[in-house]
Amino acid sequence: MPFSTERGEGFENRLAELLADKLGKGLSYSWYPQATGFVRNTLAAHKCDVIMGVPQGDDLVQVTNPYYRTAYALVFKQGQGLEGVDTLGDPRLKGKRIGIVAGTPPGNNMAANGLMAHAKPYPLVIDTRVDSSAAAMMHDLATGEIDAGILWGPMAGYYARRTNPAVTVVSLVKETTGPRLIYRIAMGVRYSDQEWKRQLNRTIQESQPAINKLLLSFGVPLLDDSDRAITEDSIAK
Repeated sequence: MPFSTERGEGFENRLAELLADKLGKGLSYSWYPQATGFVRNTLAAHKCDVIMGVPQGDDLVQVTNPYYRTAYALVFKQGQGLEGVDTLGDPRLKGKRIGIVAGTPPGNNMAANGLMAHAKPYPLVIDTRVDSSAAAMMHDLATGEIDAGILWGPMAGYYARRTNPAVTVVSLVKETTGPRLIYRIAMGVRYSDQEWKRQLNRTIQESQPAINKLLLSFGVPLLDDSDRAITEDSIAK
């Protein structure tokens, strides 16, 4: 979680259901580890017709228009003196024990700001059916094992809602050095499926308010093109 499960609990499951309903199509899933050969053994092998949750710019597939925009996020417990921190260059993070998933882009930003000496790494490659680095990090944050953590936004928002005591989630949109931490997320189709891509693009556009509402219900921190947070109130306007 929060992306997808075989029981259909994730937001990508729910989004696939929404799109299938709008398009009047049946829905089935093809499961394969997110590793080398993923596209070759799924989309390219015609075991599926669309891949959910593809970063815009992925050249292994033809991407649709993006259906959300989000960023890596800093998470910390409230009342720990980190209120107002919104960049990894903030001096209040110096000396703090910060959790980071190994091999993810924010690690470069942490290194550039001298934050790696006290970092606690979590594994990137795991069997997500039985384990979750995000859940482990949020547990350590709640118990005081770490002072803060950095997670992919959808994971940060989802697990923050399930963590006690209360956790603040800050999208890292103000970083000026290092790799980009903000991404547009789309769907991937075969390069030959031009009409299918156009159908999906139309459906995404028509369904965007419902898509935003669905993502927000899972705690996904959504951003507009000016890096402002998209909220339930802004959707309603």
